[in-house]
Amino acid sequence: MAKYILFTVLVFILAACDTPSPHFAGLPATRVTVDGSTFDVRVKALQAEALRTNAQYAPRLGPIGDRATVAMEQVSGCKVARITGDAALVRGYLDCGAGAKEVPERAPVSYDCYSIDGIGNDGDFTVQCDPY
Repeated sequence: MAKYILFTVLVFILAACDTPSPHFAGLPATRVTVDGSTFDVRVKALQAEALRTNAQYAPRLGPIGDRATVAMEQVSGCKVARITGDAALVRGYLDCGAGAKEVPERAPVSYDCYSIDGIGNDGDFTVQCDPY
């Protein structure tokens, strides 16, 4: 019984963690509340990340994205040119005016993958992947 209580407590503690994406790991967060949505905002170069930290009923990217945009603009001092992500974690690409370096766009890469040696008795197999 004690194990289940400990497990439940750990689940709630870990659920409350504020974990940024790897690109923003180690950066300090600024907490901002916009229209009832609370975000921890981190800024690195010309990108910002808004991690929603409060519970909301049926969140959708549309209204949450607008609020996250306001939060990222407040913290960065720059305009948000576009956003990606979902209702929990929104990434903004910043437009800080003339002279600011642009964040390079990563072109999507597709791979053609095929098995080299078939599937062995243990379920292992080797795959060769080539970009196209």
